[in-house]
Amino acid sequence: MTLERAAWSVVILACLITAIVLVVRGFLGYAAVSTAVGLAAATNLR
Repeated sequence: MTLERAAWSVVILACLITAIVLVVRGFLGYAAVSTAVGLAAATNLR
């Protein structure tokens, strides 16, 4: 795994954790935005 792929994987993981925490706290809109950012970052792993 290259450093670039590792960095994007960390970003995706951070977005996923953030989205889960936000859903638990009831902030569904912000969770959706965090999920969208994570999905956008996931396109860089292809």
